[in-house]
Amino acid sequence: MIQIRGATKRFGPRLAVDALTLDVPRGQIFGLLGHNGAGKSTTIGMLLGQVFADAGTLTINGYDVYAERARALERVGAIFETPGFYDYLSGATNLRIFCQYTGRVEEARFREVVRLVGLEERIHDKVAYYSHGMRQRLALAQALLPHPELLILDEPSEGLDPEGIHEIRHLILRLNREWGLTILFSSHLLSEVEQLCSHLAVLREGRLLFCGQWRQFERNRRWIRVRVTEGQAQAETGLREAGLVAEFTTDGHGRLAEGGEVPAVADWLVRNGYRIETLAPIERALEDFYLETIHVRRSIAQ
Repeated sequence: MIQIRGATKRFGPRLAVDALTLDVPRGQIFGLLGHNGAGKSTTIGMLLGQVFADAGTLTINGYDVYAERARALERVGAIFETPGFYDYLSGATNLRIFCQYTGRVEEARFREVVRLVGLEERIHDKVAYYSHGMRQRLALAQALLPHPELLILDEPSEGLDPEGIHEIRHLILRLNREWGLTILFSSHLLSEVEQLCSHLAVLREGRLLFCGQWRQFERNRRWIRVRVTEGQAQAETGLREAGLVAEFTTDGHGRLAEGGEVPAVADWLVRNGYRIETLAPIERALEDFYLETIHVRRSIAQ
């Protein structure tokens, strides 16, 4: 649905996005993950035609977002940067003004969207009295009114309290599962991406470090936690030299071996006189995957 090929953007001397290439499949919840300044918002700005790329192409449904912007964005809803509303007008009036620019919206659709985002009781209040979370829900309602197929959200949980984050997360899942929307969103919150996304792209300083189905990628890598009572470093060297594990790494709970089979590792350790303290297969969380991705690529760059 989205294709980005070699997209590059500089702001003066700073390279914000560096030759970015990725695909967002139709029907997926796709996360752009990275720390602040990684290039997530710039990428979204380019996709929406609001930030002009210095090089590369960006297309939505086959339409170039610059040369064919109206066609590319006609079925796209978005929240980008800080949503702007007239504070002295009600939420309902703000939405109706938006509809005047985007085309007629049926009253039934209007009520459906307001109900979906949970603003029925406050939609006629002035926006000046809305909390940050209510403004985010109003922005989401605005993005949904034109019947989008694709929803693009820039840090949708930014500044929300835990309850607000939970509500936005629930809405994103519902929009994907019940309404069939493809959703691209950026975040620096690992827990948010882990709970929502099957596909993700990891960005660091404008460069793409990983793109794909991270859970499938992790399932193809076997991990076991290994700890012996004495001689940990020697045991790791021996296991690598014996070809029983590919590599060792460290997470927040100790040492992990990649590629090992528990019975074979246990047999080797016992035969070579090591006393096993911990030996168990594990499934890593997104935090482990993300930190390893950032660390490994940083080491390669250096």
